Amino acid sequence: MISRGGGSIMRGGRIRPPRRPAASSNNPVDEFEQCWEKLKEAFHDIHTRNAGKLSFEQLYRYSYKIVLKKAGAKLYERVKQFEEQWFADEIIPPIRALITTNLVSVTLDEARGTSVVERRAMGEKFLKGVRTSWENHNMSMNMIADILMYLERGYDRDHSHPLIYATTIGLFRDHILRSSLKENGSNCQVFDILNATIIDQINMEREGDVIDKALLRSCTSMLEDLFETDDENPQEQLYLTTFEPIYLESSRAFYKTEYEKLIREADAAAWLRHTQRRLAEEAERCQTTLSQFTLQKINKVVEEELIVKHVEEFLGLEGSGIKAMIDNERLEDLRILYQLLARVDVKKNVLRKVLSARVVELGTEIEQVLKGTDFSVAQQANDEEPVDGAEKSKPKTLTAAAQQTAAAVKWVDDVLGLKDKFDILWSTCFEQDLILQTALTKSFSDFINSFDRSSEYVSLFIDDSLKRGIKGKTEAEVDNVLDKAITLLRYLGEKDKFEQYYQKHLARRLLHSKSESQEVEQEMISRMKRELGNSFTQKFEGMFRDMRTSKETTEQYRDHIRGLGDADEKRIELSISVLAGNNWPKEVMGRTGLADGPKAKAIYPREIQGLQDSFFKFYSINRNGRILTWLGGAGSADIKCLFPKVPGKTTGPLNRDRRYEINVATYGMIVLMLFNDIAEDEWLTFEEIAEQTNIPQPDLINVLTSLSVIKQYRVLLKESQTKSAAKPGDRFTFNREFVSKTIKIKVPSINASNRVENDEERQETDKKNEETRMYITDAAIVRIMKQRKELGHSSLISEVIEVLKTRFKPDVSLIKRRIEALIGRDYLERSELDDGSPAYQYVA
Repeated sequence: MISRGGGSIMRGGRIRPPRRPAASSNNPVDEFEQCWEKLKEAFHDIHTRNAGKLSFEQLYRYSYKIVLKKAGAKLYERVKQFEEQWFADEIIPPIRALITTNLVSVTLDEARGTSVVERRAMGEKFLKGVRTSWENHNMSMNMIADILMYLERGYDRDHSHPLIYATTIGLFRDHILRSSLKENGSNCQVFDILNATIIDQINMEREGDVIDKALLRSCTSMLEDLFETDDENPQEQLYLTTFEPIYLESSRAFYKTEYEKLIREADAAAWLRHTQRRLAEEAERCQTTLSQFTLQKINKVVEEELIVKHVEEFLGLEGSGIKAMIDNERLEDLRILYQLLARVDVKKNVLRKVLSARVVELGTEIEQVLKGTDFSVAQQANDEEPVDGAEKSKPKTLTAAAQQTAAAVKWVDDVLGLKDKFDILWSTCFEQDLILQTALTKSFSDFINSFDRSSEYVSLFIDDSLKRGIKGKTEAEVDNVLDKAITLLRYLGEKDKFEQYYQKHLARRLLHSKSESQEVEQEMISRMKRELGNSFTQKFEGMFRDMRTSKETTEQYRDHIRGLGDADEKRIELSISVLAGNNWPKEVMGRTGLADGPKAKAIYPREIQGLQDSFFKFYSINRNGRILTWLGGAGSADIKCLFPKVPGKTTGPLNRDRRYEINVATYGMIVLMLFNDIAEDEWLTFEEIAEQTNIPQPDLINVLTSLSVIKQYRVLLKESQTKSAAKPGDRFTFNREFVSKTIKIKVPSINASNRVENDEERQETDKKNEETRMYITDAAIVRIMKQRKELGHSSLISEVIEVLKTRFKPDVSLIKRRIEALIGRDYLERSELDDGSPAYQYVA
């Protein structure tokens, strides 16, 4: 057999050209006809599969001789006419016989009533007939083209004719595929039946039936080998020009109908898996049945009909949409969703939108749940079952400060839990997509900063963690707590407000030795420093320096006292914290406003005054000009108290002396020392105590309330004995019948530096924070203008926002007001740039 592109003749060696005869024939026409008859008989044998006895070398010589006789054009036409006649007599009738009325009605008219088995059988029978005809014709044309090889070389190329192989192969296109079916009672062509049958077979496979993929592949390969013209332009393959457009159109209609079915089922998970399966099927179909040319195009059809046009509709489905996927952690559904949307939208706009909206919704739900939770009792006690028949313990009542801390810890835990949830989704389902990470970060920041107490709650969370939350934890667990704190800090927009709250809470931990670990405290400051810069932690570091210096100063003072040689067993042991005013909160330093001076000095007991004078003399030795202001509201004192036995009591603890060591605030110590100088049955009024101690009234109310109202710490008796706070007009006396199960008693300290702010005080804090922002904004504007000398209005606004964004996001209106104020104070003056736009100049 001879194959196209060099058959057995070419493989066997070079063909020798025929020797020229001594004398040319007198009748060239008869010689052509003789050669043609030989070739015609051979062509017939080739078509009828009877070419075993043919001498292909001799046949080649016949065609060679004809071309040499300048009869190549005639031979070219004779071959074409032979093949056309062969098609008319031998090929077309069997093909037409396969095109039955049922086949036409099922494929073109989409008539129903025929079973799938019958449809498949009719279609396969027709396709097999076309395939057989094509394969026979293609093989025959390969062999004939090898015989006519010299015709292709010597005539076709010289006369710009299509190659004889292309012409004869094209006859299948013109006489078979494009043949009209009018004789069959239809206005269509065989092409239409062929395309419709292939598509019908594919639709059967889409609906779950088994089809002959190899048969379909051979038919589509035929269409890839045929072209619109004999010129064989690669862009004009019949597969691309005739079959593919119809296939894509029918596929679009198929998937449009399929969407309607899916939306009726109202199951987003089923939609996701179905779409994923359809895309995989189409990819496999292009690999095994159709052509790789179609893969991108059919993918686009599926994506448009099943994803792009309806994605928001499916994601919004109640019970199975994006909300249900996130809330129920359907990781596989979300993974498929991301993969599908990433195919159709590089920027993931739809997914970004729905994820961001859900984050904000869940964040708002956290805030609403927090408002509806009762934190007045310890939460964990409610769910514990009694052991071995014991009575269930009563829930512990929480103080206002403890309630706010519990609320803050719950809010932070819930927010961090929400972030962990979306972090898992991001890494597991969304392939750590940076676009989605940016969207999630922004949405978390939005809802966190929409909560007006976020800065305070983050600080309270850190305060609670560093006081008792890290107790018993490993180093890795402590690092995890610190990481959580820094994570939340990154989201805060009002970092200056957080700084104020953190400064208060840190002061309380340092002054009252509440920190679980100084190393962890320092590590927290270091992480803040790395995250937000040196200026943010400057005051915090100054507070730690003050505490270290104070410890050294206290030791030096004690050494100084011991060096005097006048040891006194009753000497009061003094530990002093010397605080630099700029580092510590104004509440601790005894100021209530930015410009307020210190409060009125309290009157200390004589013993304490002696200690104060002694320390001041020591402190002034190397520090001339320093002024020390004693802050009674910031310290504490340990007092050894003797409660004598109560006359008439013969049993119980009251029939003997009772000694306790009571830890109270410094102001509490001043008040208790007053009762050493009065008779046992004598009472002091609120006004008398205020006059003798000069303690500010708010602080005095807090001290007397903690000493006379709380039952387990009732060292003083109040008249009348109610649970209301102490107030002017009340009378107080020493509680001779005070009894406690413990020797060491710590009376809760209620003062301005550690109690929870109420709404009015929070408004005051916000007001003072705004005042501070004014000064910070002024400093930023002056610093920028001092460097630039002259700057346009818009540029100055932008640079100020850029400088201040690490601390807070300033309003443009605030910046404009501060610019006007600085102009009024002669720091700046107005000017214009070359283009006439407004600008400012720095006034040295």
